[in-house]
Amino acid sequence: MATAELAGKHLVLGMSGGIACYKIAELTRLLTKAGATVQVAMTEAATQFITPVTMQALSGRPVYTSQWDTRIDNNMPHIDLSREADAIVIAPASTDFLAKLAHGMADDLLSTLCVARDCPLLVVPAMNRQMWLNPATQRNVAQLRADGVEVLGPDSGAQACGETGDGRMLEPEATYEAIASFFTPKILAGRRVLLTAGPTFEPLDPVRGITNRSSGKMGFALARAAQQAGADVHLVAGPVSLETPWGVYREDVQTAQQMHDAVMRAVGNYDIFIGVAAVADWRIDHVAEHKIKKNADRSLPTFMFVENPDILASVAKLPHPPFCVGFAAESGNLDVHGEEKRVRKNVPLLIGNLGPLTFGLDDNEVVLFEAKGATKLPRADKRTLARALITEIAKRLPDTRLIT
Repeated sequence: MATAELAGKHLVLGMSGGIACYKIAELTRLLTKAGATVQVAMTEAATQFITPVTMQALSGRPVYTSQWDTRIDNNMPHIDLSREADAIVIAPASTDFLAKLAHGMADDLLSTLCVARDCPLLVVPAMNRQMWLNPATQRNVAQLRADGVEVLGPDSGAQACGETGDGRMLEPEATYEAIASFFTPKILAGRRVLLTAGPTFEPLDPVRGITNRSSGKMGFALARAAQQAGADVHLVAGPVSLETPWGVYREDVQTAQQMHDAVMRAVGNYDIFIGVAAVADWRIDHVAEHKIKKNADRSLPTFMFVENPDILASVAKLPHPPFCVGFAAESGNLDVHGEEKRVRKNVPLLIGNLGPLTFGLDDNEVVLFEAKGATKLPRADKRTLARALITEIAKRLPDTRLIT
């Protein structure tokens, strides 16, 4: 995680009663690690699941539980705490607390603080599946959304009661991602981004294949940054072991042909295409049905290679192509090869890097190639660099957008 992603942000983290309180310890750690200051306020019910001492230790700030707390000079914590905040996040948000919020009730510190706030309010529901599906809860959630409250989740899965279904609180990492996304300027609002990431794998037989060292980290970071910037993002991913970024639709493929087909099926619905994947240029013409064995006479197997489809060029050649951004992973002479590739692929922007210096690593250094010249960006961690690249892409977009 980029350590300063939420630097300067001050959050009031409100906890209502529920077993999911245990997740808020990790969420607090993630928020503070990202540079945010976190002021915890708890309902009396929340203190039955996790102690204020624990939350004070993790946040580094006193925890407030009572509206009569005399540590506030004017004895009005419900006013003073909200005035400092960039946002209030209620996590977990119980069924009862959602009902309070929907009806403007203010009978304890946390509910009064929410009613008195002058900052955005985000809620992260956590409850049994039947409680979530109850018509009263659904009415309350609909009212909160209509009132401009951000509702994050819930997730679906196993619940503490032993049942399975909707209502489970988002995991701490997902909650963090949703909060970080909320604070990101929406410079791609209304845009639709199709993006490829990772390597491809071209099989030789059922066991072996040809691939490369691309980790997919840069592509996944760009998908995350585009989503945070307000875009609707479709990520076509080669074989990688990475978590899907929050709010991103992911489609997994293996071979270059599969990636090409997935892109060409979808591209008509998108106005930006970013080809980050390190796609294999060739595949063998015939994949062996069984594992290729060593021969007794030590003779070597022979393969006939055929060229894979060029995904970026195929998209750029469409009658009405989206704004195309290519990537070039070179091993040397980047200034020459990057611009040559941009011209050959006929794309307005190509982002080049030296592959051996970034594959599998958490940072990267790139050069932007376009008709007016080349621009070098400083080396940075891939999340920070992804945000910078999305900003650069947004600057270069035409004003017209896809009409669906």
